[in-house]
Amino acid sequence: MLIFELSQPGRGAAAQMPADVEVPADLPVAFRRKSPPALPEVSELQVVRHYTNLSRKNFSIDTQFYPLGSCTMKYNPRACNSLAMLDGFLARHPYAPDSMSQGFLACMHDLQEILADVTGMKGGVSLAPMAGAQGELAGVAMIVAYHRDRGDSERTEIIVPDAAHGTNPATATMCGCTVREIPTKSDGDIDVEALKKVLGPKTAGIMLTNPSTIGVFERRIQEIARLVHEAGGLLYYDGANLNAILGKVRPGDMGFDAIHMNLHKTFSTPHGGGGPGAGAVGVSERLRPYLPVPMVERKADGQYGWVSQADRPQSIGRLTSFAGNAGVLLRAYIYARMLGREGMVRVAEYATLNANYLAKRLAEVGFTLAYPERRASHEFIVTVQPQKKLNGITALDFSKALLDHNIHAPTNYFPLLVPECLLIEPTETESKETLDNFVEVMAGLLQQAQTTPEVLKQAPVTMPVRRLDDVKAARELDLVWQAPEQAA
Repeated sequence: MLIFELSQPGRGAAAQMPADVEVPADLPVAFRRKSPPALPEVSELQVVRHYTNLSRKNFSIDTQFYPLGSCTMKYNPRACNSLAMLDGFLARHPYAPDSMSQGFLACMHDLQEILADVTGMKGGVSLAPMAGAQGELAGVAMIVAYHRDRGDSERTEIIVPDAAHGTNPATATMCGCTVREIPTKSDGDIDVEALKKVLGPKTAGIMLTNPSTIGVFERRIQEIARLVHEAGGLLYYDGANLNAILGKVRPGDMGFDAIHMNLHKTFSTPHGGGGPGAGAVGVSERLRPYLPVPMVERKADGQYGWVSQADRPQSIGRLTSFAGNAGVLLRAYIYARMLGREGMVRVAEYATLNANYLAKRLAEVGFTLAYPERRASHEFIVTVQPQKKLNGITALDFSKALLDHNIHAPTNYFPLLVPECLLIEPTETESKETLDNFVEVMAGLLQQAQTTPEVLKQAPVTMPVRRLDDVKAARELDLVWQAPEQAA
């Protein structure tokens, strides 16, 4: 129900409205309202109840389990939010001089150093990118700039596995490169023999996620790094799955030359709905000159200040108007300081433990693991292909039905090379009881798929919005709301 439908003439909720509000004298007449806005006439209690009830219809990490693979929808400490919202941070203007921003700049400098240490990127870290995809763009752009400055303009090919995130080939293309795809073997590892065939004088680099998007660790990563480097290319690390290795192994030690880090995933900012984000990038020594600006440096006098394009003429330049998403970066810094080195190790250990426990339990109740012989990282894939073959039940049907049990859906149909798949990521912040309940619900849905599939295909039945007509939704992209009397 819309709040307008509760409206009755004469009701009001203006008891707490400031009485001394006046139209500013300098507000031009052309910008002043000619008549009051058509707002609903409702009581204050109706307003409170209406919006409170609306908020209770939302799924959120505060109220429901999110086994949402590849997005790390995990609980984040409230301290990170409250400290990032201190008055000194909130009131700081982006154009404030360095002398008035020493506290913020000190936090950003320390965050750069922490991330460089965590990832093994000895060339340093830039916090400038505003999102993971922009971090990808920066990573590939730096690789292209490196080859260009060496006079090696023929290196225009970027190698991408067939299981990669969709942004990887898109990013390579945006940087003017040609994408060369290589297959994944049945055991989940990259086909190294196929890689050898595409390496050559045109190879600019390779884009990898390790652990990969199929939830397993690339066992031949050092061999892959050696082959790519020997061919003259560089390695870019997609940091989407950094949560799985945090404090355990470093991309720089694997041989990577550039990495972007989704700080909004691994480092404490609730992620979803398109933002907010931060895609900090780190590099090896050879790419240091190309890091995007601005960055923060500690000067000889102990003061902190910005590094600009003038200080780094080979930089790929600015990516945004200012210096990244300040609120997300502050949350990441606070989270890293709260965890410390030992805490980061626990993040990876519990994330991996939870994923492997859940994979084992789901296999026991009848689900098919996509890579049953491999140990999962922080996420894993099950396929419901057998159920589709038997009763027409799809992965989407399972995801819709989970909503009726107060569980958000996992990622559906990704990666594309596994048919009817669910990419499941429990994260390190979930309890064993929550995981066991998820297994029980999934086991019940599996039994329903085998006995009464027609019921499962109607889910969800308890949500404010029921199952959509997919064909209608695809063809009628614009839906116009009508008042009840108009619809009648």
